[in-house]
Amino acid sequence: MPVIEIKNLDKYYGKVRALNKVNLTVEKGEVYGFIGPNGAGKSTTLRIILGLLRKDSGEIKLMGQDPWHDAVKLHRRLAYVPGEVNLWPNLTGGEVIDLLGQLRGGFTEERRENLLKRFKLDPTRKCSTYSTGNKQKVALIAALISDVELYIFDEPTLGLDPLMEGVFRKYVKELKKEGKTVLLSSHILSEVEALCDRVSIIREGEIIETGTFEELRHLTRTFMTVDTTQPVTGLQELKGVYNVEVEGNHIHFSVDAEKIDLILKFLTQFGVKSLLSTPPTLEDLFMRYYGEEYSKEEEMAGE
Repeated sequence: MPVIEIKNLDKYYGKVRALNKVNLTVEKGEVYGFIGPNGAGKSTTLRIILGLLRKDSGEIKLMGQDPWHDAVKLHRRLAYVPGEVNLWPNLTGGEVIDLLGQLRGGFTEERRENLLKRFKLDPTRKCSTYSTGNKQKVALIAALISDVELYIFDEPTLGLDPLMEGVFRKYVKELKKEGKTVLLSSHILSEVEALCDRVSIIREGEIIETGTFEELRHLTRTFMTVDTTQPVTGLQELKGVYNVEVEGNHIHFSVDAEKIDLILKFLTQFGVKSLLSTPPTLEDLFMRYYGEEYSKEEEMAGE
């Protein structure tokens, strides 16, 4: 039985359709990525999964139960970190962690201390004094302290420095080894790619692609800009190279991650003066791979 099963989910805000026939299945022990631009429908979907928002139509099962009618029972079996963390200003970080942990059935002191140490959080300070990053740490520790079946993270590394992002990623991998299920919503593609078994992309309330990163190979292409001393020839013919744009000795293209080493060796014969390599952002992906669809929609809207 899937941990999360959604079929033809619709949600309206007034006359505006926020979700359109969303289908999503998360299996037990899976780390599942849920990505898309801001306003695509990620948070709306998560709130319906959590029983915080009522669906208009469709079917949804959370661990075999109805999240709207069985929310109290289900919330003892899951932990959630929202996209925007708001804490009680007069409580200390430790008090918030203890309170939320007890609501889910308790925790071990050993696990609490381990998380505080790994995330380098001072639990004695009041939440009103915390930076954005430290507030995020409190929310993460409060979720991870619980030994539950399902963890749902909505933009979990918002405000964290790269070191703490690494700590979070490592902990999620440990959860997977323990057989836990994780649903990760993020706009950071590299984070999702590093952690997730499968991923669904949502755009304008619709799921437009689902699969493993191997199946969605085009998502992992790196964008490269290269300046050479001699004009480059033959690049377009190489496997794994796409969207080549040449302006004299200035070249811009995208390349599959596993082909980067071969492409760099190929380019050295033309005298590389400078090279800029950037992983794809979600905005790049949607403009590059769905830009034509956007153009068609804009043309239709203007008619």
